[in-house]
Amino acid sequence: QVQLVESGGGSVQAGGSLRLSCVASGSMFSRNCMGWFRQAPGKEREGVASMTSAIIPTYYLDSVRGRFTISRDNAKNTVYLQMNSLKPEDTDMYYCTARNVGSCSSLSGQYNYWGQGTQVTVSS
Repeated sequence: QVQLVESGGGSVQAGGSLRLSCVASGSMFSRNCMGWFRQAPGKEREGVASMTSAIIPTYYLDSVRGRFTISRDNAKNTVYLQMNSLKPEDTDMYYCTARNVGSCSSLSGQYNYWGQGTQVTVSS
């Protein structure tokens, strides 16, 4: 069983930056694909970025590529999402997720564990 706790969300103006963190419990962290998804009310959850157990970023949502960076520190059981040049359309609830295997997917149904979410609000 893996438990995920996100932090780092908040409110910023357009052009600003935030860094989300997700701490995972359990000894299997280094073997899990880790990812970030986001979801607005009434919309489907969409994949933002993911990183394999081999610390290879495998997926970025087109609209965030070049602005967001996923990273992980296996020694700290933590995955990060650095978000720069934020836009109002990045406003969403952001969720950390883990998969029971080291390879990643952009599909939410392929992930086994989810955090409670952290809100990101970007004002114009």
